[in-house]
Amino acid sequence: MKKLYFVMALLIVASMVLTACGASAPTEADCTKAEVFCVGLVTDVGKVNDKSFNQSAWEGVQKSQADGVADVIQFIETSDAKDYAKNITTFADAGYDVIVTVGFGLGEATAAAAKASPNIKFIGVDQFQEWPYTADTADDIANMTGLNFPEDNAGFLVGALAAMMSQSHVIGAVCGTDVVPPVWRFGEGYKAGAAYADKLNGTTTEVQVVYHSDVGFDKTFTDPEWGAQTAKAMMDNGADAIFGCGGLTGNGAITAAAQAGKYAIGVDADQYLTLPEAAPMMLSSAMKLITPGVAELAAAAKAGTIEGGNYIGDAGYAPYHDLESKVPADVKTAMEKLNAALLDGSVMTGVSPTKP
Repeated sequence: MKKLYFVMALLIVASMVLTACGASAPTEADCTKAEVFCVGLVTDVGKVNDKSFNQSAWEGVQKSQADGVADVIQFIETSDAKDYAKNITTFADAGYDVIVTVGFGLGEATAAAAKASPNIKFIGVDQFQEWPYTADTADDIANMTGLNFPEDNAGFLVGALAAMMSQSHVIGAVCGTDVVPPVWRFGEGYKAGAAYADKLNGTTTEVQVVYHSDVGFDKTFTDPEWGAQTAKAMMDNGADAIFGCGGLTGNGAITAAAQAGKYAIGVDADQYLTLPEAAPMMLSSAMKLITPGVAELAAAAKAGTIEGGNYIGDAGYAPYHDLESKVPADVKTAMEKLNAALLDGSVMTGVSPTKP
């Protein structure tokens, strides 16, 4: 009998421990509770592990949880642009406190959802907000914050680097559609940076930039085969450095370049860390610091200090990694000076915010 009581006591204690553990780990079902802070992310067309844009944003949401800001995090991958609104609404109906949407294409759907759900904070990555600069207050969306970056600066930096490192004086960029302003700024910044380096060094570099604007929005960033083919055509024309600018499409281009023994240049994140097949020839990456930007805005949303309008994140270029010894000291010095000049405004890219 004593054994039976002992076993029962153990079961009761175990039950209490399990109950306590469950209470300390909020689930998605708890998102309607004021004390549970939930952050959801809706990707652009593509996967959350695209090793580029979507992944960087998701890592920002994950960082918000690691930092103790978010209690519950979740993502929804968009396979078709027509599902943008539905995917956003899924999080809104579940009571999420913050909804992060990734990419220019989700701008309209995000703005509509923000108007419909004024108590939820919306963070739109690469979604520039026009309403703070217009006199018509009817379009104001106080709970909507666009996380934007000076992509032309990042493109300018890697364009200058490519021009200074090129032996053939022919370089290329394979990009997604130029209908998306950030993509266009990357590509045009790349051209402008190469021209700046030529002016400094008395060289002439041919810059080939191709935008994948010949397909629908659901294909432009998810076409690595086209990216690889386009990069190969550029290399056949003498290009010895390829900038991949546009999700999986760009990844296909820089992987093809690396496999051909040419310089590869990534985009958005430091792709040396996310694209191992291209890492040995990864010269640098044009970086938008998306991960810290998303995490910072999520923290501000929880603290109640987030502001509607636009938040400008940081941009720059990634380390040379395996190619560190291949980059001459004078090139490294020139890049450091150029980065500082872009930051203090003494050098301007000359690239307009949107395609003329």
